[in-house]
Amino acid sequence: MGVVNSNSLGELTISDDVLASLAGITAIECYGIVGMASQKATDGLVELLGNENLSRGVKVVSQGNEVSIYLHIIVEYGISIATVAKNIIETVKYKVENITGVTVKKVNIMVEGVRV
Repeated sequence: MGVVNSNSLGELTISDDVLASLAGITAIECYGIVGMASQKATDGLVELLGNENLSRGVKVVSQGNEVSIYLHIIVEYGISIATVAKNIIETVKYKVENITGVTVKKVNIMVEGVRV
């Protein structure tokens, strides 16, 4: 669906795919993250996504003018997962809200794996 912002000049609709791409690009720039993960439904295996498929590791649920973002990530070995997750949550929330003007209700992180 997407989020609709309206003012006196008209309406702006931002699709969930755009928000997912923005969140994926922002998350991949954070320190400690190896990449986004996509979980195959058939056998439960997790694959590392390339830069062209970052939005496949992101799910965006929009409710009115608010969105919830779910990120599936793979973190770097030896780094505090809690610290990486906190950094990603703060960065994604800040950038999505400032670029789009949409209120981010929550950002949920699912760590799908650890890589060296």
